[in-house]
Amino acid sequence: MRVKPLIGIPMGDPAGIGPEIVVKTIASKEANEFGDMVVIGDRRILAEAAAFSNVSLDIRVIDDLSQAEHRQGVLNLLQRGELDYASFKPGLIQGQCGQAAFEYIKAATELTLAGKIDALATTPINKESLKAGGINYIGHTEILADLANTPDPLTMFQVKELRVFFLTRHMSLVQAIQSLTPERICDYAIRCTEALNKLGLENPRLSVAGINPHCGEHGLFGREDDDILAPGVEMARKAGINIVGPKPADSVFHFALLGAYDAVLSPYHDQGHIATKMVDFHRTISITNGMPILRTSVDHGTANDIAGQGIANAVSLVEAVRLAALYAPYFKK
Repeated sequence: MRVKPLIGIPMGDPAGIGPEIVVKTIASKEANEFGDMVVIGDRRILAEAAAFSNVSLDIRVIDDLSQAEHRQGVLNLLQRGELDYASFKPGLIQGQCGQAAFEYIKAATELTLAGKIDALATTPINKESLKAGGINYIGHTEILADLANTPDPLTMFQVKELRVFFLTRHMSLVQAIQSLTPERICDYAIRCTEALNKLGLENPRLSVAGINPHCGEHGLFGREDDDILAPGVEMARKAGINIVGPKPADSVFHFALLGAYDAVLSPYHDQGHIATKMVDFHRTISITNGMPILRTSVDHGTANDIAGQGIANAVSLVEAVRLAALYAPYFKK
């Protein structure tokens, strides 16, 4: 009987730092204590990453998960994707890398949907490489949403005990504010509560971060907090959600980190990103909720400028593995 959760790790863009942080994580004693791991990627690229990172690993290509040997020093690999090694260059945008990265994610997702892997911990992919390879997705979330048939998955960041959900993601600040309605606030509050329940938190306490300075000071600095956020919060409370707000954004994240709230709902992208990354940039982890599978992810890019140099920091992927292993048992209940 399996004791530790099995975490699937797609290798990410082959030309970025994904392969490097993968081999460093697999070799890490810390990560191996959290869960068992299987990598979906390319053996030659991983072997080269281990060499230039001075990491000693036994990379074993397996055809089936039953063949995996889970112990430190062994990298169990499901070989997927195709690369033209003659034209491959670390650190460069390449269509073939976008195509390969997509194949790794697709294979890993299918195994997780089938219940053969307990959770995913994903590594960075490159939007430009995806586009160059004819892969018509903006990023991981959109790929996973399609593969898992989930129209609007929830993005949650976690660092230490601070959890942040996002009402809007990749759009301009003006568009983000214009897209908000009381009904949307209420809907997200309900869905965020359900997501936290699935992660093992009972009756979670939510707060909504304000949009304007001091939440608008009753109209002195804008009406959005009074006219949009507050009515949405009240609707959610009437629906049985344990929620307060809006609360001033310059303090609500701090109090959540101290334990006053289990999660904060952030109206726009950078507001929540700044709050979490200032706590600990490398240990800020993205968790995609609302899907039939659990996915955690590093929250950094492919860092092509340092790819192939052996200097990438793997702590974010180790933390992603930790949270995947922590939440997997609750998620499967």
